Amino acid sequence: MVFEKINSKVVKVNVGHAGGVVARKGAMLFYTGQVHFSPHQIPGAGGGGMPGMGGMGAIAGMAGRMMRGEHEATMMAQGNGEVHYGFAGLAVHVIDMPQGGTITADASRTLGYTAGLQASIVSMTSQGGGGGGGRGGGLMGALRGAATGALTGDGMFTTQLQGTGSVVLLAHGEVLEIAVGGQYPVIVDPQAFVGTFGNVQTQLKSTAGWRDAVGRGAGEAMQLQCQGQGTVFVQASEEKL
Repeated sequence: MVFEKINSKVVKVNVGHAGGVVARKGAMLFYTGQVHFSPHQIPGAGGGGMPGMGGMGAIAGMAGRMMRGEHEATMMAQGNGEVHYGFAGLAVHVIDMPQGGTITADASRTLGYTAGLQASIVSMTSQGGGGGGGRGGGLMGALRGAATGALTGDGMFTTQLQGTGSVVLLAHGEVLEIAVGGQYPVIVDPQAFVGTFGNVQTQLKSTAGWRDAVGRGAGEAMQLQCQGQGTVFVQASEEKL
């Protein structure tokens, strides 16, 4: 295990053994040894537009600005020593992937991960996710994603981590690991959703009309359908991070 839980809100990691650690800015609590920190940027987080929207000018630029706004600034820790991480008193949840795999999680719910993982920022619409029922990407997908994101308070974009390594997620309260792959999909409240592991497809659906959803504040009007093979992580709260 690369990240060791000290308690429900703090993890420590030997940076040298981990091969480097990427963590959100402000998450480092204290460290010992010879460790140095430098700004880090996930590929795709600083571009001018959203993937798949080339040539769309102002719309692509708007999507790019939205993506950068939803991406949390990160720092790379390298050297030899132990670093303790935590953030805002939130609960931490460690996921080890010794055999490799894929994790997706909102940037605000990602505390840190080992530097060997391949990280990217992807549109929920490109995953068949929050783009209004997985009906495609591009301009319309981006607009549908913006609309559903505005209703739920969740972002259009998510962090995807692939490879062999470890990830630490943040949540309000204990994180539940729910298996996906049975006869029926797993339905999650979007505001309780933390992330997924494995080959899990997410699809945001409305359970009420547009006016009803807006009038009710969208809390119960939207549901996130999870299907495929893997695990969905759910926090024991609907409170936003």
